Amino acid sequence: MSEFEKKLAQLSADLNTQGDRVSDQLLRAVESSFDGDIDSAKVVVQSDGAIDKVDVEIERACIGLLRLGAKDEHSIRSVLTIVKVNNELERIADCAVIVAESAIHHKNLIASAPPTFRVMANSVIGMARDTNAALAGTDTDMALRVLSFDDTVDRFRKEIVMDVQHRTSTGALEPLAAFELLAVTRAMERVADHCTNICEQVIYLDTGKIVRHLPEGWTAPESPSF
Repeated sequence: MSEFEKKLAQLSADLNTQGDRVSDQLLRAVESSFDGDIDSAKVVVQSDGAIDKVDVEIERACIGLLRLGAKDEHSIRSVLTIVKVNNELERIADCAVIVAESAIHHKNLIASAPPTFRVMANSVIGMARDTNAALAGTDTDMALRVLSFDDTVDRFRKEIVMDVQHRTSTGALEPLAAFELLAVTRAMERVADHCTNICEQVIYLDTGKIVRHLPEGWTAPESPSF
């Protein structure tokens, strides 16, 4: 095994560990929000620095890996995939912090959320878990399943927004609570978006094909036209 292959294998393992770490943070953030567990939410916020540190370490290691001069297409795709996925994972962690901070400052917020919110949150947690599995196994079938669920999460978001807007307009929901609910909902939707971005990279890594997005949703992977 070449030096490049050894370092790539280690970097891939580090990325998978980061994925599990971020997924755990997301789960803890959501559970703290559901349970009103401020101490657990604070752990999420405090642990974000460690995730940021690993993010930087992985990015720097990718630069070192490229300097080894790999020339075959799959090796180059592998490094580029790690760079992009690493960034997406860090952003998921940021979204988890938003959820956790909301739990800290608005302990009973979820009590005012519509039932759809819990369904959406659990769905997004499932997407994050399946995304990690797709990444670890370069599993394009799993990646495609994650992509197919993104539209469902988007429908949940729209239902929540409409509910919040209606209750705010009738005076049944305080404007501040409405603002926080929408912020947390948006954070969860962004997690789903980051998961789809990662799964697109899994497909690209395995096949070299690109998943193109259209207004009505994603299409089957296509080869680049250049």
